[in-house]
Amino acid sequence: MSKFIVGLTGGIGSGKTTVANLFAKQGITLVDADLVARDVVAPGAEGLEQIRAHFGDQILLDDGNLNRAALRELVFNTPKERQWLNQLLHPMIRAEMLRQVASASSAYVIMVVPLLFENGLDKLVDRTLVVDISPELQRQRTIQRDAVDARQVNNIINSQSSRAEKLAKADDVIDNQGEISKLECEVLALHQKYLHLSGKA
Repeated sequence: MSKFIVGLTGGIGSGKTTVANLFAKQGITLVDADLVARDVVAPGAEGLEQIRAHFGDQILLDDGNLNRAALRELVFNTPKERQWLNQLLHPMIRAEMLRQVASASSAYVIMVVPLLFENGLDKLVDRTLVVDISPELQRQRTIQRDAVDARQVNNIINSQSSRAEKLAKADDVIDNQGEISKLECEVLALHQKYLHLSGKA
């Protein structure tokens, strides 16, 4: 029987990690796209080898890790190179995420993907859950958390699907503008719903 997968997403600063960790507290396995993306370019990984072969040693730090800033610089202004990089890494990330889902033993799996809709990964999940907050709160939280300026935050927000687009595509929505206790109640209610949907209730 195939695993029931919930795709968890939301804009930057919306509180995806907080929500994911509340599901983890219920014993649910998390498969995090950001962590997988780091793993596929770790020293010794095939992803990093191919990137080095393509761009040269300039994209490596002295310790052999990927120099993300240098790579970002190389691909940001060159659409062709960015496309090459995405075509290399996206299938690797997708395959590793599905491998982790398959080996999970919890009743269902939460796949945490910041760009779930943008990268078409919603096709891999049975249900989508969007963590929603107002754009004002999004900016405020991100500026505080990442110590970045408002212009940078606006650029990131503008590069993601709009709030309206995410909400239109969501099967479930968590409003994360209130207290943590309210958030915990919302997660528990969804947990019961997903157990039921996965046939494990």
